[in-house]
Amino acid sequence: MVEAHTVLGEQVRMPVEIRHADASSALFLVEAGQARALLAPAGLEPITVLGRAVLSLAFVRYVDGDLGPYHEFAFSLMARQPGHKGSTGAYIHWLPVNQSFTCEAGQSIWGFPKLMADIDIAPIRGGHSCEVRVDGQLVIALRVADGLPMPGGAGGASIDAYTFRNGSLRRTPWLMKPSRVRGRPGGVRVELGDHPVSDQLRALGLPKGALFASRIGALAMTFDDAATVLQTRENR
Repeated sequence: MVEAHTVLGEQVRMPVEIRHADASSALFLVEAGQARALLAPAGLEPITVLGRAVLSLAFVRYVDGDLGPYHEFAFSLMARQPGHKGSTGAYIHWLPVNQSFTCEAGQSIWGFPKLMADIDIAPIRGGHSCEVRVDGQLVIALRVADGLPMPGGAGGASIDAYTFRNGSLRRTPWLMKPSRVRGRPGGVRVELGDHPVSDQLRALGLPKGALFASRIGALAMTFDDAATVLQTRENR
């Protein structure tokens, strides 16, 4: 593992720590064929439930961390490497942010598909909302209910994040320590714009009702360095 990376002239030491953030997220069961098409370039296949792929949409407000404060929206699919046991992870398909330093760090260190966008996160009655615009064009507006307090959550959870960039599939260990967790079935409203990413979400079956909505009022996270697990032939 590399001990540190240089990003825009600054040293970013590994692992990167997020000391405080808050997040809202929604899980959907979506069209497996469309999910498979999005995952195919990375050499991954979707995790399915009742014949449907699992889509996560989330927005995060980073308050205190090694990459500074920023807002982020995540479009990810639960996936695995075919023929590899224990390879389940979250494939990060689209990850807009609203600050340039974390954008560059995410791309260069982990291969995250970060890009600059306007991301407006705000509290609303009974929940939180997020609007994402790229070059002034609405991509998605998402409203997520906070739900009811849920037991546990403070012990931490670990999941690997898959990214695919410049012909390389990478896997990043991602440790989360959530507290003040709330959740409920449903509780989500989705509005899509006319952006190409909006069309990808439509092809998956959105807008539709969510399987589950959740809110994390206090979230700490750790990201280790990424490991390359697969390279396309032209990138070897």
